[in-house]
Amino acid sequence: MKGLATVLPIALTIYAIVWLLMTAESVMHRVVTLVLPESHYWPGLGIVAGLLVLFVVGSAVNAYLVRRAIRVWERFLGRIPVVKTVYSAIRDMTRLLPSGDSHGDLQSVVLWRTQGAYLLGFITREALPEFGEATPEADLVAVYVPLSYMIGGVTLYLPRSALTALDMPVETAMRLALTGGMSAVRETDADLGAPVTRGRTG
Repeated sequence: MKGLATVLPIALTIYAIVWLLMTAESVMHRVVTLVLPESHYWPGLGIVAGLLVLFVVGSAVNAYLVRRAIRVWERFLGRIPVVKTVYSAIRDMTRLLPSGDSHGDLQSVVLWRTQGAYLLGFITREALPEFGEATPEADLVAVYVPLSYMIGGVTLYLPRSALTALDMPVETAMRLALTGGMSAVRETDADLGAPVTRGRTG
């Protein structure tokens, strides 16, 4: 069982990377050969083309016209009954990825105490103008609380005064939450025999 626990994460990681690269190569091969003849195609060109497309798209979304076109496209998809549900779910999940945009990334790690227990969460939005005058007395923020083993999560709207900020990287906190607390010790600390670094409340 110890051998399986050691080999399985490595094997699954390698499998996922290989699957992703092969899928990108297969898809982009069809696209590239629409422009270049098959004789000029060499293995790996699809992956290079895919990375180039991602770079161009990531740079283009900063332009006003592109952002506006994306919003128009999203409104169009929002009118299609089944498509809007699937697209909205996937879009919301991808917004959890670090994108370099402070408005889209998880911004900070917090603890919320309730019923004698502490919940680990992530502030996703500091301002909530959608609530209007419904909660004038509370300075609410949006807090995403992931569930263990990647089976979902909930978004809570909590008063800022009820939260305790943690001096902890978002990646560390997310790993801690998703693994049910089993990743509390970093691999580098375990290897070096260093004490476990804990988050400091602020």
